[in-house]
Amino acid sequence: MKLHITHTTKYTYDAPVSYGLQQVRLTPTNSKHQTVSEWNVAISGGAQELAFTDQYGNHTLLVQANPGATEVSVQVAGTVETHTSNGIFGKVYGIAPLWHFTQSTPRTAAGAGIRKLSKTIKRDGDTLGDLHALSKEILEVVPYGQADTFAVTPAEKALAAGGGVCQDHAQIFVSAARAAGLPARYVSGYLMMNDRVDQDASHAWAEVHIDGLGWVGFDVSNGISPDERYVRIATGLDSRDTAPITGVRLGSANESMIVSLQIQQ
Repeated sequence: MKLHITHTTKYTYDAPVSYGLQQVRLTPTNSKHQTVSEWNVAISGGAQELAFTDQYGNHTLLVQANPGATEVSVQVAGTVETHTSNGIFGKVYGIAPLWHFTQSTPRTAAGAGIRKLSKTIKRDGDTLGDLHALSKEILEVVPYGQADTFAVTPAEKALAAGGGVCQDHAQIFVSAARAAGLPARYVSGYLMMNDRVDQDASHAWAEVHIDGLGWVGFDVSNGISPDERYVRIATGLDSRDTAPITGVRLGSANESMIVSLQIQQ
């Protein structure tokens, strides 16, 4: 399936910014699951300083704001052809060893609620079935959009709030899988919705490493495993590692952000 994506993130400031530096993780990479036919990055109000691949294999750009800028815009656009639809990313490994993905982070630390959820994973021979059951249970106790959460909301707090979005669902799932002793990671990317072109934000799901299968994806928010409508961008221990844009700036200016995203076949 060929997916055409245009994603614009625009930052505006109410006073000139003397210095700003952003890490941009918005470039998909080729694998047996997807082929990037075309991908362009356009920056206004700043300039790309360098590009590198991080410890998780994520293609990352460093973008510096122009001195005195009051607006910085990053637009990515291109076409990605996807090839697989069974949710199995497989036995694909990078620099980070499997044990690294059993580690907790401040956003994925398991409290009493998540440890209780993790008991769904019985490790009695049907790990895949248990993980699908866990995904279903998380969506039941944390309905989509039924509570206000933020980019920095930890998994346990989102669970206690009784609602969240794809980021919260993925982090709760990752946290519960790790509490059960399984390597798990957070994945960011895009999902083509069948009923719309314009979307509010990019998407997130989780992957767990299962013996014999390798990495297997679970999209808790939609109750499915990723298929050909999904484009991978970045992976990591949590949402911080895969955030599309993160950065720092100097000055007292207030910041506002507008995101525009279109995905279509």
